[in-house]
Amino acid sequence: MSYASTPITDLPTRSPKRKRTPSPSSASSAYHTPANGTPSLPHANTGANTYDGAADLQFAYEDDEAPNGSGIRTPEELRSSDEDDGEDKLTVRERPKNLDYKVWKVLKGHQRGVAAVKFSPDGRWVATCSADCTIKIWATTTGALQHTLEGHLAGISTIAWSPDSRILASGSDDKLIRLWDTHTGKCLPQPLIGHHNYVYSLAFSPKGNMLVSGSYDEAVFLWDVRTARLMRSLPAHSDPVSGVDFVRDGTLVASCSSDGLIRIWDTGTGQCLKTLVHEDNAPVTSVKFSPNGKFVLAATLDSSLRLWSYVDGRCKKTYQGHRNEKYSMGACFGTYGAGGAEEGSGEGEEQQWAFVACGSEVGSTVLWDVSSKEVLQRLPGHEGPVLGVDFCAAGDMLATCGLDKTVKLWRGGDAAGTNGHTAPVAAEINGANGTHEAMLTD
Repeated sequence: MSYASTPITDLPTRSPKRKRTPSPSSASSAYHTPANGTPSLPHANTGANTYDGAADLQFAYEDDEAPNGSGIRTPEELRSSDEDDGEDKLTVRERPKNLDYKVWKVLKGHQRGVAAVKFSPDGRWVATCSADCTIKIWATTTGALQHTLEGHLAGISTIAWSPDSRILASGSDDKLIRLWDTHTGKCLPQPLIGHHNYVYSLAFSPKGNMLVSGSYDEAVFLWDVRTARLMRSLPAHSDPVSGVDFVRDGTLVASCSSDGLIRIWDTGTGQCLKTLVHEDNAPVTSVKFSPNGKFVLAATLDSSLRLWSYVDGRCKKTYQGHRNEKYSMGACFGTYGAGGAEEGSGEGEEQQWAFVACGSEVGSTVLWDVSSKEVLQRLPGHEGPVLGVDFCAAGDMLATCGLDKTVKLWRGGDAAGTNGHTAPVAAEINGANGTHEAMLTD
């Protein structure tokens, strides 16, 4: 029953992928809204109770030095910086129209479809989970298999790294959440027990002291990681919960479900602060906060990704061009640059932009620019649906996984006019039978 083994059409009647028509009460955010208006939803780490409508959507990342607070200076801000201070200025570069990720390693070893892939926060490892009931941890620098974690009795749909990269959490169809020591490859003694059905999604809090889980039992649980005890149970949705995530300061949790709703929760009180629902009411299969904490990215079974401003409840961007009608597809944020600052530009600071990435059911992964919604690149190579994708800023790497039992590591190159497609590239294949060369073509 894991995501990597069963499409929506084959799932039982309570599938998290099946579209349901919510009742008027569940589709309305008024149920969670005080009588005097919209609840206060401060942005992460800002303390502000009002939404900054001028926030530039082309940058989903945040940097305290950026004047607009969005994370990366816009070309306009670079041009308008003080020209009388006598300092060298960063040369403004045009945003690249295409990216040039090429497959670098193909990781083989799972016996069934791979449901999720996650880079460790320190960038040293990449973890994968599968319907074969195992988790594998690979070295990002070599693609070598470090550990195979065994202990679950059913397929595994979700994994999450702790912020210090020492603990890996896994959620399975056996209804358990297990915590693993990534240095030893051993399971910690006490699993997290409480869900009454398949565990589909997990996320650690930024401090690593809490874990949020979403399940087929329609509930969202908040766990104390140190004591392995349930802190709070949220009666979140009227259908199975397919995605959860923490905001960057840990004060909010987002959840989504095949009931078509995205809900924002206060982790301290358990109150639902906001409910987001699109007019099409398509089942939502994953949700992720933007790194600056101002938006949530949601994948839906109408072949769309949507970027929401959860404070004002508005959908800001819709990304299309992939196929997603049956399976749960993970999505992620990433950054790309224009090759760095030119000579004589001071500190050599690189201009950067943000992209979103999501798999497709036709074997490719699609990358869009956050602001323009333009397709920057399509990454072919998988046979069948691509279920997971993750970005590692440390090495400018992407990882993808799918029903074809493989994991692919992609390395970025200089932006090139490749029409959004990758050129043929030789990739090393790492697996039980050693390493050999294979030619992958578009």
